[in-house]
Amino acid sequence: MPSPMLSLHQLTCFLATYEHGSLTAAAEELGYAQPSVSEQIRSLEKSLGVQLFRRVGRGVVPTTVADTLRPHAEKVLAAVREAQDAARSAKSLETGTIRFGMFGIARLYAGAGLIADVLARYPGVRVELIGQNSTEVAEELRRGRLEAAMLAVSTIASEGLTITPVAREELVYVSADPANLTGPVTASRLAQSSLVMSETTFRATDSTRQTLRQMLHATGRNPQTRIEVEDIETAVELVGLGYADTIVPRGAARQLLPRLAPKAGWVPLRPRQYDTFAIVHRAGATLSPAAELMIELATRRIQAIAEPIRPRGGATVEA
Repeated sequence: MPSPMLSLHQLTCFLATYEHGSLTAAAEELGYAQPSVSEQIRSLEKSLGVQLFRRVGRGVVPTTVADTLRPHAEKVLAAVREAQDAARSAKSLETGTIRFGMFGIARLYAGAGLIADVLARYPGVRVELIGQNSTEVAEELRRGRLEAAMLAVSTIASEGLTITPVAREELVYVSADPANLTGPVTASRLAQSSLVMSETTFRATDSTRQTLRQMLHATGRNPQTRIEVEDIETAVELVGLGYADTIVPRGAARQLLPRLAPKAGWVPLRPRQYDTFAIVHRAGATLSPAAELMIELATRRIQAIAEPIRPRGGATVEA
């Protein structure tokens, strides 16, 4: 036979009656009519196949079965209250985990500061910044493993995604050789340069490399890499050691050169080239308060470093 189904309403009425020793007093505490409480007790007794109270005068006395049931009923109702509190806390961002996607350069610009911003508002949350490369993070968005992310969008297919550009950052040529820093670097000069480039695992879809390929299209050549590495810090450090030059966003150069390549400098490309940073999420998605918070804070951080792109008609792309 199937187990009897007990309702939270029944257990609530049972505990109130147990504590007060009176159906009338239990009804007054709960704000119910006395017949309603009586009916809930009868239904509970019928479900369990036992008697829970004996009438004595104007009150009721719990049976030994009621004594046995009481602590279990208290645990059930306490667990329900904890679940409700947890849901409320998560909704108000007091506890829980906030996950947000950010590609490598964006984390360099805003990662630690962004986490500090979140924890300053909500000290009890757990924060996860996910991703290494924009195409990788975009796939996580499409699969529903992330709600939203900050990505470089030059190589991101918009299918199934909403893309809202929020900032752009100029790409600059970095070198430790003063002879390479006498003026803007043209496509012809770039085609002859010996470069160290990061994001080697994602070289086919890396936004910076894609921009450089387009710049060099007229020359019929691709950027020539002498050294391939994964992270931008290693690339800049190798520039500082004089092994090669590199192309990075200007904000990254400002942050990394003083620490990793203090004798290096940078000049713009000609024509100037840019990476575009955007907030990306699944098209038509209703974002949680946590995702909305991360979008707000990440946008503020990126726009404080890169050139802001203000919302205009047509700035959001959906597919």
